[in-house]
Amino acid sequence: MITGLTGDSVIRFARGVRLQHDRVRERWIIQAPERAFIPDPVAAEVLKLVDGTRTLGQIVAELATRFAAPVDVIGRDVHVMVSDLITRQVLVA
Repeated sequence: MITGLTGDSVIRFARGVRLQHDRVRERWIIQAPERAFIPDPVAAEVLKLVDGTRTLGQIVAELATRFAAPVDVIGRDVHVMVSDLITRQVLVA
């Protein structure tokens, strides 16, 4: 996991990266320069909340409410996923 990533960290997509819905295939795609990723449905729900203004804590709270799940469980999972995507240069904090 990324050191220094906290609930107050504002998460956004890296320059040139975006989340796009493929209406033909009915799935979300992360498009980046010279590469693309297909996130699983859970990751797509997290990424749809990444807007460059929400903090990691706000994203976790929204997901916990939306899915009626414990904040600490959602928080750990989202932190691991966001850390991985920061390492892959898809997200920045």
